[in-house]
This record gives sequence, C-alpha cells and structure tokens, in this order.
Amino acid sequence: MFTGLVQSLGRVAAAVDDGDGGRALTIVETALAPTLVLGESVAVNGCCLTVTAMETDRFTFQAGPETLAKTNLGQIVPGDPVNLERALRVGDRLGGHFVTGHIDGVGTIAKKEPHGEWLMIEFTCPPEYDELMVIKGSIAVDGVSLTLVSTEPGRFSVMLIPHTRDHTTLGSKGVGAPVNLELDLLSKHLRKLIANLNITI
Repeated sequence: MFTGLVQSLGRVAAAVDDGDGGRALTIVETALAPTLVLGESVAVNGCCLTVTAMETDRFTFQAGPETLAKTNLGQIVPGDPVNLERALRVGDRLGGHFVTGHIDGVGTIAKKEPHGEWLMIEFTCPPEYDELMVIKGSIAVDGVSLTLVSTEPGRFSVMLIPHTRDHTTLGSKGVGAPVNLELDLLSKHLRKLIANLNITI
C-alpha cells in the first residue's frame, strides 16, 4: 500500500526484455538504494514492483507481461526518469490517499497549461473510467496522488502545485506521453457492490 506521495525521482539505467514477455528494470537512485532490502515493494511510476537485486546506487525489478500490458513500463528506456515511493509502514502518515500500486490502465497527456507557478494538465483516458471519477476526488497518475479538477467521458484534468511539478515526472513529460492511472479504490469497490445488487442510480 502506498500514499501517492513521490519520495524520489530515479533514472532508468537498463530495461532488458527477458524473452518470455517480461522485462528487468534497473533504476539508479543513490538515496533509496542503500536502504532497500530484497523482496521489498516499491512503486515505480505508481506500479507496485518487487526489488529483486540491489547494488550501492541501483536496484532491479522484474515486470511481467500483465504489468507491461497495463502500464507504461514497457515503453520506458534508459535515461528516463521514474517516480519512486516505498511502501507504507504501520503508523506512517497518510498524506495522499490509499494507493495500491495496481494500475488500471494508461492515459495520455493531452494538454499542459501554466497558471502562474501552477500547472494544469489535461489527460485523455478510457471513457469507462468516468464513472469512477468525481470532481475533488482522488486519482493516482504515474503514482502521484492528485485531486481531480474536472472530469468528463474520456478526459480529466488536475492542477499541479510547484513542488509536484518540479519533483515528479509530470512536470517534464510532454504532451502525448503515456501515464499510469490508478483510480480510487473505494470507487471501484462501490461500483462492484452496486452492480452486484442490481441498483440503478
């Protein structure tokens, strides 16, 4: 479980296909690397991955075919920045919202518009996600916990504060770039409950 508060920006050192539909990703990040342990969960662009190898300044994950099909991790290349967050510990502050690290799908940056020091970003997404989004609700984009400013079928927007703009991948990614989306967990459970009860709203 995560909060969507990015702790560090890492950089992809290697992305190697394993021949069986998976991929090994090696990330360089000197502050986190010495503190990690094998088997630990880390959110990489919002995707929960397991540390499979470590060195002084880098660590490696394995992403399987399902992960690569549902996220943007199959498209990253050496040199790309990635958002990193370690898993929550019992007693940690929950400053963002509950983020599982299980990506629902990929959206695309459609528009970036500065508003003074702030940055408005509009995204396109599968239109079926609309019923799971509400204005002022939460969404995780590339692992960043954000508040929805607007939502309509196939599109939504958020506003980044300067800190988020400068300390996550969202500030530097260009229009057309793919982003990982995780919709609010409570909304997904509520939708299934209502569907199972055959309730019409």
